[in-house]
Amino acid sequence: MRFDPATLKFDAQGLIPAIAQDEATGEVLMMAWMNAEAVAKTLETRRVTYWSRSRSSFWIKGETSGHTQELVDMRIDCDRDCILLIIKQVGAACHTNRRTCFYTSVSEGVETELMAPMKD
Repeated sequence: MRFDPATLKFDAQGLIPAIAQDEATGEVLMMAWMNAEAVAKTLETRRVTYWSRSRSSFWIKGETSGHTQELVDMRIDCDRDCILLIIKQVGAACHTNRRTCFYTSVSEGVETELMAPMKD
């Protein structure tokens, strides 16, 4: 069956959450937003393309930082309202220059930073 991005359930702004997971480690690296065109561009180029809500424009992960994401597999959840991107990550995934955006743990009401920014 051919994939049709129109079958996805986008929110009122035409966006769907996309979770990036490292193919080698299984680590969840980041979450960002995609619209139908970003989904199509990602599938076409195999370079992960997101939609920036703050800039109202596309951004290809790593285009300026060099910290690229190559698509290995795109998976759709059972409700078709969330995307899981299995990727090959080069460099940091987070704009804070950390491997993952999920570097803060909250346990028993206490926040703990789990990792420092990567050194260039």
